[in-house]
Amino acid sequence: MKKFILVLITSLISIITFAQPPANADREKKIESLYIAYITKELKLTESEAQKFWPIHNEYDKEIKNSAKTAAELEKQQQILNVKKKYQPKFINILGNERTDQFFKVDSEFRKRLLERVRKAKKFKE
Repeated sequence: MKKFILVLITSLISIITFAQPPANADREKKIESLYIAYITKELKLTESEAQKFWPIHNEYDKEIKNSAKTAAELEKQQQILNVKKKYQPKFINILGNERTDQFFKVDSEFRKRLLERVRKAKKFKE
């Protein structure tokens, strides 16, 4: 079942990437929707958990994106790690230890696959 979901998400990302490019805002909204669906499914979030999880996640995501703007790679990685450590207890309060670890894994997996698709799309266009 997980492989099916990954194939589905990968296919959707491909369609988004290779289709006629919509405005950046539209593309970002579609990716965000796929991300939310993927994380919700993988973590098996209940409605109550989702209502608590996503506002904290949004704060977390903003800090991660700000950390990514750091010039030096090692410094960037350290700042991202610090953000993860900061938010880990908040996620544990909602998800517990095991699903918090799972969140960090599936979040990283989604971002990695998305980045791979974007790179392939750029090569395809060249």
